[in-house]
Amino acid sequence: MKQVCEGKANLGKKATVKVADAFNFIGIEREYFFSLVMFAQAKTDDKKRFAYAEMQSIAKASKVNLIGVDAYKYYDSWVHPVVRELAPAMPGAMPKEIAGKCVHEVSAKEVKESIEFQVRAGILKKTDDGNYSQTDKLLGGDTQSMSLAVRSMNRQMATFAVDALDRFAADERYVAGVTMGVSDGAFEKIVETLKQCRNQVLEIIANDDKVDRVLRLNLQLFPLTQKIEGADDEK
Repeated sequence: MKQVCEGKANLGKKATVKVADAFNFIGIEREYFFSLVMFAQAKTDDKKRFAYAEMQSIAKASKVNLIGVDAYKYYDSWVHPVVRELAPAMPGAMPKEIAGKCVHEVSAKEVKESIEFQVRAGILKKTDDGNYSQTDKLLGGDTQSMSLAVRSMNRQMATFAVDALDRFAADERYVAGVTMGVSDGAFEKIVETLKQCRNQVLEIIANDDKVDRVLRLNLQLFPLTQKIEGADDEK
């Protein structure tokens, strides 16, 4: 059990039952625990989605508020982060008006549902004058429990990045890239540099009080080849 808690081992079917018995999980608690184990050990996104759907179904039936479910839902669609930025920046605007500002197609109904969800989840709050404000200026999305939803978000935004090449003039976007051969050591340094760059951007955002548009920044670094066997670690 100690190795499982430390992430060094997985629970097999028999072990899962034993753990459930040890904690006296019965009924809905037991079903949810089995689905949680399935979610944590799933090897594919489809299997993770299936297990997550089971967890949601169990929680809904028992009226349980699941930790992390709201965050998972938030990162599962591009609509939520865009609406989170637009709603406070457009005081008094109706969902149809907010939808009209989005570059990619979204309905007024989807915007309305997104606002309601974010208020319910505590991501947005409704002010006394009927407008909306963010409960936190910045949100993160790097925890392991949200990895599937964050990957879904990254896929959507990567598609939008391709679309932006033809949709927007060069002075409305910034796209640059470099193809490079690197060692493992250089790779780690580049990743650290990108993390620092992201943090610097977040600092700029945190100190910017006026919003007149919503942008997306993608930082992508990925292999184009397999590793060369026998290559020296240092160049």
